[in-house]
Amino acid sequence: MMEGFSIGLFVWQTVMVLAIILPILALISILKSEFKGNDKLIWVLVTLFLPFFGSILYFTLGRSNRLIKK
Repeated sequence: MMEGFSIGLFVWQTVMVLAIILPILALISILKSEFKGNDKLIWVLVTLFLPFFGSILYFTLGRSNRLIKK
């Protein structure tokens, strides 16, 4: 019975760490990148108001909208 509890605890801790780290990494990436128009502001707001899901959205959709620095 204790083994199930420790696996559940490990999963919970992993989710919590990701919920803290992902938004921070997303914000760093957003602030370092250039976007056209107000896209940077929109991604920052999405990441701040929906930290976990906003970060996942940014890493799946938003990174492709960045402008490439020359």
